Amino acid sequence: MSARVFRSPDEAKGQFGPSALAIGNFDGVHLGHRTLLSETIAYASDSGLIPAVLTFDPHPTAVVAPDRTPKAICSLDERLELLAKCGVDHIMVLPFTADLSRLSPGEFVWQILVSLLDTRAVFVGNNFRFGNKKAGNCETLRQMGKENGFVCRFLQPVTYRGEVISSSAIREHVASGRVGKAGRLLGRCFSIRGPVVSGHGVGSKQTVPTLNLRPDPAQVLPRGVYVTETRDLDTGTRWDSITNSGIRPTFGGDEVTVETFLLSPFDGQTPENISVSFRRFLRPERQFPDPQALRSQIMRDVGRAQAYWRRTLYFHSRPFRYTESR
Repeated sequence: MSARVFRSPDEAKGQFGPSALAIGNFDGVHLGHRTLLSETIAYASDSGLIPAVLTFDPHPTAVVAPDRTPKAICSLDERLELLAKCGVDHIMVLPFTADLSRLSPGEFVWQILVSLLDTRAVFVGNNFRFGNKKAGNCETLRQMGKENGFVCRFLQPVTYRGEVISSSAIREHVASGRVGKAGRLLGRCFSIRGPVVSGHGVGSKQTVPTLNLRPDPAQVLPRGVYVTETRDLDTGTRWDSITNSGIRPTFGGDEVTVETFLLSPFDGQTPENISVSFRRFLRPERQFPDPQALRSQIMRDVGRAQAYWRRTLYFHSRPFRYTESR
């Protein structure tokens, strides 16, 4: 599905609404976000409105508190792609600037929601804050909605197995290597994407050949060795794989790299752009006494990854049998 993306107020003026508008950063577009978006889309359908999203770039803390800016779960381009797949028609990527941060709650509502985006319904989480120094809250928004002709809906926290689904929780899980938990909150595997770059030539000569992905320094990364799934973003071809995300201590590295070893060969040219989806933690990264010891460990990692994929294939291929309990 596609959505029309507006990247400046000039683009959106007179073109955006009338809208049912979900507001948020939507980093990761996790299960909580998707619940909010589903309610927005349903209301828009019932009310003859355009289902829409207001998000921000950069993250507001990059302007108001740069030292506390969180690492991103996904890039802006991936965020827009995921939002479009949820079924919204219009997306406003509002540049977050110092001037925008200084708007009072009333100015934000009138200038952005009413005048710019022709908002008729607003959907936000129940902890929503807005305006200069976060002076506005949900009750503020509700009152301003009555004064300006839009309704407000406030979503309660969405939980999974007792844990509140949030971008901050997902970041913490990823950074700690708990990619399975992160994936359950996202509703999909945590992944990174980017161009394939030349490595140091060590793997192909001394250990095993790998595809090296240049990670976005602004994105949160897991550390260690993982069972992964690698996709060629240009052709859609996928491979089972194992991936090391770390600094290559055996070879004296000091920069984080993402090195992926495919469990089956690829035909033709080396992929130019790939995504790597993290499925399961295997082990922490550690320094080995020599490349041969590292290679031996990689082969053991390969064996564990192949066993993982065999189990996955087995359970997915088993027919469902209903047995009536007595």
